[in-house]
Amino acid sequence: VQLVESGGGLVQPGGSLTLSCAASGFTFSRFGMAWHRQAPGKERELVAGISSSGSTTNYRDSVKGRFTISRDNAKNTLYLQMNSLKPEDTAVYYCKTSLGYWGQGTQVTVSS
Repeated sequence: VQLVESGGGLVQPGGSLTLSCAASGFTFSRFGMAWHRQAPGKERELVAGISSSGSTTNYRDSVKGRFTISRDNAKNTLYLQMNSLKPEDTAVYYCKTSLGYWGQGTQVTVSS
């Protein structure tokens, strides 16, 4: 199993970023996926989750209305569209399968 995140970077408050997670080594379309994040000195937390078909999603309250999780099962790729970013969104963002595998993470920094 391999999960490779990309799309992180430095963005100003109010800006947008789209993260991608390319999956391989398992049947992507059969498993739920999620994005987690970990800020310096804090525990890793669940940001958003999506069912295997993409029909069901869930979000932590602090990102509802700003972030959108989606997936393309034909491309074995998970996405996180992040809008109206805030400094408190600064963290390393990880994708995870419901099998329990993690990606290496991608850094998102929101700062002016």
